Amino acid sequence: MSVEIVRVANRRQLKTFITYPEKLYKDCPNWVPALQGDEYDTFNPAKNGAYDFCEADCFLAYRDGTIVGRAAAIINHKADDREGIVRFGWLDFIEDEEVLRALIETVQAWGRERGRSEIRGPWGFTDMDKEGLLTDGFDHLSPFTCLYNYPYYGPMLEKLGFEKEVDWTQRYLEVSPQLPPMFQYAPLVEQRFGVHIVTGLSMQAMCRRYGMEIFHAYNEAFAPLEGFSPLTDKQIKNYLRTYVPILDKDFVAVVVDKDDRPAGFLFCVPSLSKAVKKGRGKLFPFGLFHILRALRHNDTLEALLIGVLPEYQACGVPVLMFKHIHENCIRRGIRSIIFNPQLEENYKVQSLFGEYKTIPFMRRRAYRKTF
Repeated sequence: MSVEIVRVANRRQLKTFITYPEKLYKDCPNWVPALQGDEYDTFNPAKNGAYDFCEADCFLAYRDGTIVGRAAAIINHKADDREGIVRFGWLDFIEDEEVLRALIETVQAWGRERGRSEIRGPWGFTDMDKEGLLTDGFDHLSPFTCLYNYPYYGPMLEKLGFEKEVDWTQRYLEVSPQLPPMFQYAPLVEQRFGVHIVTGLSMQAMCRRYGMEIFHAYNEAFAPLEGFSPLTDKQIKNYLRTYVPILDKDFVAVVVDKDDRPAGFLFCVPSLSKAVKKGRGKLFPFGLFHILRALRHNDTLEALLIGVLPEYQACGVPVLMFKHIHENCIRRGIRSIIFNPQLEENYKVQSLFGEYKTIPFMRRRAYRKTF
């Protein structure tokens, strides 16, 4: 039977859009739901600062009255206008080429109406959203900050003419009970370059003092990357409100220079994948309990964000950050760290890990196609 595409136009349809993966992945042990509250906020222009420079629509695919897929169409006018790009994101569908084709053609038509000629994805509004189709590592439980999809997604997109745009590699490391030899150089780094780790502050105090500056440093550090869209102050304030309550100062490393300005940062958080899965993406009635427990009792960290200002990228700043995190991992019983996806050609970030032996974990891909 033919596929019907419906544009999301009300709260009820948005709920269907957000909760559809629960149905699609109900028998998949490694899929982790997004927090529903965060998803509603993402598609609320009053709460998502990206709407100041983005436009988007969400679409549902039905066959014989049954939902069989979803997709979002997005244009980021800061990053996409020059090349005439429309993004697809939040793509999920049953294993049926007709369903995928209908969704992709809908996004293309939406983009064509706005003068676009190329489609790329899966991307979010900005790099702070989940992005990159999973192409390897399906046997691992998904990090709660990353996408998970069935293995048939990639081959079906390629059958429709999509080609690789970029890949991200995702790795993890096992935390050794002994500190690596490279940490012996930490005092030398501090003395030679006038930098040091921020200590003695609560997360709230650290946020008040350095929060905005850290994300301004993030904008500067990641500016050269393809498709990067710098965060506005409105977005930064929203992210600080969202993430500071779940951050633990033991797993946050901020390096500042002699003028007390951030030179590098590393944010880690105890893995919430199992907790969010138990709560089925909801905070209430029991989801919040599982999350709070995971924040206090865990043996795995997820590294959410790492960056070093360009002028400090050859100065050993990562040594200070990793030393701070590693020491606290040993003290807190953390056995492994999963790193967020990194562009495979971003050699500067990959070189930050020094003597650490990282292990392949997952691989992700963004696709492109002209139309």
